[in-house]
Amino acid sequence: MIPTSQFRPGLKVEIEGEPFEMVEFQHVKPGKGGAFVRTRLKSLKTGFVQDRTFRSGERLKRPDLEERQVQYLYKDDGQWHFMDTETYEQFFLTADQLGEERHYLQENVVISVLFHEGQSIGVQVPTFVELTVAKTDPGLRGDTATGATKPATLETGFVVQVPLFINEGERVRVDTRTGCYIERA
Repeated sequence: MIPTSQFRPGLKVEIEGEPFEMVEFQHVKPGKGGAFVRTRLKSLKTGFVQDRTFRSGERLKRPDLEERQVQYLYKDDGQWHFMDTETYEQFFLTADQLGEERHYLQENVVISVLFHEGQSIGVQVPTFVELTVAKTDPGLRGDTATGATKPATLETGFVVQVPLFINEGERVRVDTRTGCYIERA
């Protein structure tokens, strides 16, 4: 059990059987009445963010979470297939379960998957990934001063805005938190 005095951003708690991650919190001591803690919690299953208030000294349950390292194998009929690196057990996740992280998956890459009571609830890809540009308009030499961009389709099918000098076949580094081009790889 986790008391309110140990609340911090990133803390994972269970409320009414659902796992949440604490986004922010604030201890409040009003002039009249007892102290309380205002929190903003993000559901690990749905991604929904909600505000909750807890009395000072109240305790919350620690969720039954397990993080496993898995290797991405391939995509087939809207299902992304993975293999647990310890048990070699294979399973698949759908687009809804993967969310935006599916755009950064390359075959044979190892990622972390978060499980709650045996069911996958989240995927954690590396912060930066290197992907090959599969399709884009031809690059223009010397046009780097304006900061203009053009769309480029990456090997995973994800479209990102890149500078005009990037050509097909080049590898680029992409920030998975924002989905933005960072630099040439």
